[in-house]
Amino acid sequence: MDNLTDPFITFNHEGHCNHCCTIFENKNKYLYQGDKSDKKLESIVQRVKKGGSNKQYDCIIGISGGVDSSYLMHLSKVWGLRPLAVHMDNGWNSKIAVSNVKNLLDKLDIELCTYVLDWEDFKDLQLSFFKASVIEVENPTDMAIHGALHRIAKKFGIKYILNAGNYASEGISPKHFQYGKKDYSYTKAIHKRFGNTSLRKYPSFSLWDEMVFKFIFNIKILYPLNHLNYDKEKAKELLISKYGWENYGGKHHESIMTKFVQSYYLFKKFDIDYRKATYSTMICNEQVSRDKALSYIKEIPYKDIDNDIKYIAKKFDISTEKFIEILNYPKKYYTDYPNSEKLLSFFYDKYDKFFRKGRD
Repeated sequence: MDNLTDPFITFNHEGHCNHCCTIFENKNKYLYQGDKSDKKLESIVQRVKKGGSNKQYDCIIGISGGVDSSYLMHLSKVWGLRPLAVHMDNGWNSKIAVSNVKNLLDKLDIELCTYVLDWEDFKDLQLSFFKASVIEVENPTDMAIHGALHRIAKKFGIKYILNAGNYASEGISPKHFQYGKKDYSYTKAIHKRFGNTSLRKYPSFSLWDEMVFKFIFNIKILYPLNHLNYDKEKAKELLISKYGWENYGGKHHESIMTKFVQSYYLFKKFDIDYRKATYSTMICNEQVSRDKALSYIKEIPYKDIDNDIKYIAKKFDISTEKFIEILNYPKKYYTDYPNSEKLLSFFYDKYDKFFRKGRD
């Protein structure tokens, strides 16, 4: 990590940045701790089974075709759970991801529920974020994933969503990389200025939505991979050998858009290199050496970008020239648009203090 990738980074007298220090401080809380973690994981599994007794499914797992969600799906069967797999289709799936999902679920005999976004609404919303020229062009997808998962959980009366997010490979995620996945005021402000559709069909997930699903419908999100000695490379090996899983490239490259955003758009426009956060996390967790990680990031993270730009422009129903013009708009930040940062910060600070008893 460096101050080009994160302009708000700080370093202590030992040369450790604030992100690494946070990892070291939280190791006992979020990383595998032997018997303590084993018992916590067993408690989570029993909690899910009990909550889903006498129901068709006892949990929901979002599936993208990537490593983390695929491995969690595999583990759910090992643990004897009865998950409903949910895939949120935003129109940007790669062929490899689609194939990975089908092969995995067929072999595990897990039912798939696909939540397909209204393309005209979603296309207009995501293009609005590109026109706004901000970092958060993936916010429409991230918000819709949470919205879709919670709406399906409510529909089936499922109380637990198992999330494949994990501290072992995602512990470092600077705030500068993305603001406001749950700030619907920010989303609506950008769409109002640059968009044209109504968004009536868009599965929003605002602070209000989260409180309704959490406290009225009692839907909880659990993070079981935090209680495993999780090694992403070993997970890949198992998925390949057991399910014919196919590697799609870099982190989150199972989505054509996410690959474009993380490997080119953010790197080129905002000097944000997601690989630095991923490898820094792995270094702190002793899964890769610093020298090896530095060798991995010597090359630029994108290749053959012209074809991707043409493909995305065509999907957006605009010319390649127009999309390139949009990509070259002067960069802006979320602070340039109306948002609810102060309200959300106040609420989540109070929530963490009075309600949260540790992230599962």
